[in-house]
Amino acid sequence: MKDQIVKEHVFNHSIDKVWNAITKEKEISTWFIKADFKAEEGYEYTFTSSEEDCVPITGTVKKAHPYTLVYTWVVQDTNVETLVTWKLETIENGTKLYLEHSGIAKYPGDTAVTMFNSFNGGWNNCVSKLGEYLIQEVHAG
Repeated sequence: MKDQIVKEHVFNHSIDKVWNAITKEKEISTWFIKADFKAEEGYEYTFTSSEEDCVPITGTVKKAHPYTLVYTWVVQDTNVETLVTWKLETIENGTKLYLEHSGIAKYPGDTAVTMFNSFNGGWNNCVSKLGEYLIQEVHAG
């Protein structure tokens, strides 16, 4: 089974707009999930969804340097810590996003496959929602 999910996407927005969208608590809570989050190394965050089948996600920010954000990802009621990495790169007319979620094979047995499929669909949705949010922000401001 694959141990990591990788998503790449190009946004027609400045690197700073994309960076703020993935690192600022208020912005994350608008397009992704309700967040208690600071892009500061060592910060222990919580993502809390109001969706019926979702449980809180917690973790620790490991790296928060300009345009690279790394944090652990622990689904409530599991003892499995995975890692989420966001990297941004300025390209002509926009920003390239690289998102990786690794360590999923740490889940026991068939749970790893279930979690991989869930995370993969979730990250597809996440990248899509980020794009919608950025477009709304540009038109709003």
